[in-house]
Formats: sequence, structure tokens, C-alpha cells
Amino acid sequence: MGEVKNMHFTKMHGCGNDYVYVDGAKEKVKDKSLLAKQISDRHFGIGSDGVIFINPSDEADFEMEMYNADGSQGEMCGNGIRCVGKYVYDHGMIKSDTVRISTKAGIKTLKLKIEGDKAVEVTVDMGIPVFEPENIPVKLDGDRIISRPVAIGGSEYKITCISMGNPHCIVFVDDVNGIDIEKTGPLFENDPIFPRKVNTEFICVKDRTHIDMRVWERGSGETLACGTGACAAAVACCLNGLTDRRIAVKLLGGILDIEYDEKDDHVYMTGPAVTVFEGDI
Repeated sequence: MGEVKNMHFTKMHGCGNDYVYVDGAKEKVKDKSLLAKQISDRHFGIGSDGVIFINPSDEADFEMEMYNADGSQGEMCGNGIRCVGKYVYDHGMIKSDTVRISTKAGIKTLKLKIEGDKAVEVTVDMGIPVFEPENIPVKLDGDRIISRPVAIGGSEYKITCISMGNPHCIVFVDDVNGIDIEKTGPLFENDPIFPRKVNTEFICVKDRTHIDMRVWERGSGETLACGTGACAAAVACCLNGLTDRRIAVKLLGGILDIEYDEKDDHVYMTGPAVTVFEGDI
């Protein structure tokens, strides 16, 4: 981090899933992975689930470059991309209430809800879920992994695997609060069947339109929310015939509205985007 003398940042969160946001056009950082590890630390840094750089893009309005708290680079972040939309609007970098953001999982289109001169809520077209095991990736045979019995850490679970730009493994449980996630989460994340590790969602279906969810994210541990995870959970519920196509996902940090559209197979996520504070480090 020696090349950074003074860097401006904005701390933001979506349902408690917090990141440090940096204008990549203004702040030049050579070792972004190291920076992410240092400033994500909640005791010795700013404290966050990771760092997101907002960069210029030749193919969209902006590019989102995301790093997890352990310094690994992520492909996509649902809560993070909503905050990117708010950031560029609130900072006058775009005037439209529609924003296209380039990510490592493709270009995502955002629709902003504006109140006064600020974006307060964002709907993201998260695209079409990926089911093919080799593209998630997960080392299991078949065309789809739906309620498939597997052994993880010496115990058997029925898992549903989906990619929403990130790999997700969904497990249905009777009570999300009964999960020892600090023990179980790393067993899923590091199991050999997931060659690029995995985000694991533990889901309890309350009724046809409401579910509870806790999530263990690769590279970050348990987080208060995961946007791509909520989308994957909603799709998994539909695939297993447990809910309607539009549901409210209750996370530790808040509620996300997820719709798995029957007409175009796209998943749409709506939720808050909140600025916590700005500063210099």
C-alpha cells in the first residue's frame, strides 16, 4: 500500500452487506488485493466485507471491480452493485435512473428509485441462472444439481447448485438459527467438489412468498446479506416447488425482494442501497 498516500473512500451497505467503495478513475492502486485485505479488517482497518472499485468502462456506463475481505477477486456482488448504482448517481457521475454496470459476470442493468436527489432503492436485472455443473462450477454429474444428496464434512446434505455470477450451494433447513455456520460454512466453502470454492445459503421456507436465509460467503465468511445468494435461493425454491416466483428473502441485515420471471427466465433483485460515511485513508 506504499504507493497510496491519501485515498478517498465511501463506506456503503446493502442490507448490512458492507463494502468500501473507491473511484478507480481518481485513485490509482497497484496492489488492490493487498489493499482489500488491509482496509477490510474490522479491527485494524475501516472494516467491511470487501472493497469495490468503480472504474471507467468501454462497454457499459461503469465497471465494478470487486475484492473480498481475504483479497480474492469476486465475479459479482448483488448488494455491492446496487451500491455502485447509488454511488454514481449520488456523486453526479450519471444523471439517468438507468445504469449499465460491467462485471466479471457480464453487464447488469440497474433501475434506480430516486427520492430528492438521491438513489434510495435499486432493482437489478441479475440475468439468467446457470445450472450446468461445469459452469457453476461443481464436480457432480448430470445436467442440474437439484436436491442432490452429497457428503460434506462427514454429514449428508441435499444440495441445489446454481450460479448467479458466483457459485452457490443452497441447503434447506428447518431453522436457520440452528446452524453452526462458523463450523459448517467453511466445510462447504472448501469441499473438493467446489473447485473455485462456493457461497453456501442455508434456507428455511416460511410460506409460498417468504424465506429466511443465512449465508457463508467464500472469502468473507458469514455476512449479513448476499444479493446473488438471495437470487440463487429464490431460484432453488422454485426448482424444488417450494415457493412462488416472487418472494421476500429475510437476511440477517434486512429483506430483499426477488422475482424469478417466468417470461424471460431472468432474476430481478430489489433492495436498499445506503451510504454510511465518507473518509480518507
